[in-house]
Amino acid sequence: MGQTILAGDPPITVTLKRSARARRLVLRVSRHDGRVTLTLPDHVSERKAMDFARTREGWLREALSALPPTEAVGPGTRLPVLGQALVLAPARVRAPRREGDVLVVPEGRPAAATAAWLKALARDRLAEASDRHAARLGRPYSALRLRDTRSRWGSCSSEGILMYSWRLVMAPEAVLDYVAAHEVAHLARMDHSPAFWEVVARLCPDHARHRRWLREHGGSLHRFAFAD
Repeated sequence: MGQTILAGDPPITVTLKRSARARRLVLRVSRHDGRVTLTLPDHVSERKAMDFARTREGWLREALSALPPTEAVGPGTRLPVLGQALVLAPARVRAPRREGDVLVVPEGRPAAATAAWLKALARDRLAEASDRHAARLGRPYSALRLRDTRSRWGSCSSEGILMYSWRLVMAPEAVLDYVAAHEVAHLARMDHSPAFWEVVARLCPDHARHRRWLREHGGSLHRFAFAD
């Protein structure tokens, strides 16, 4: 529907989203990027919705202040890569390269070059994990796509297309592998039934621990802003 501003210091941008399935007003703050979304049933006006948001302003500001601060990626940033911290060091190089615990990046565009390097690494690792799990399951997938998703770490369509957040490459490698196992398991079961979790457990026996890591620490992977 669009965005509107909740006045104050600082003002809060609220994204209005109308839903035919909604039965009441629902106000949410994304723990990944701090986006404020207000979902409206069809019969509720925008004016009434914003009146509701104003009554929750105290809660909104408290929730926003509890979010981890955004960190602009640049020289000296300690960036997690497959669970290990690498320090960004700009230099006169044409492409990023890892040297021990240092990631050497082009000095003219360190953030954009780092993001491109991470996406390429994410595609390699997620493709390897997806291929391995799909072969074990005996269920091939049709395509693999990367996005910078906020609401989910991965998905599997009915056509067998696997989608992953490229930011998984900043999580421990075992966590990335679990997400690949989870989505590949949907090639056999397109639900979250006990039978589905049995498939996940065959592919990734320690899946509960990795799910817990994502719940507790996954939001921190979205705090990094890649813009030069």
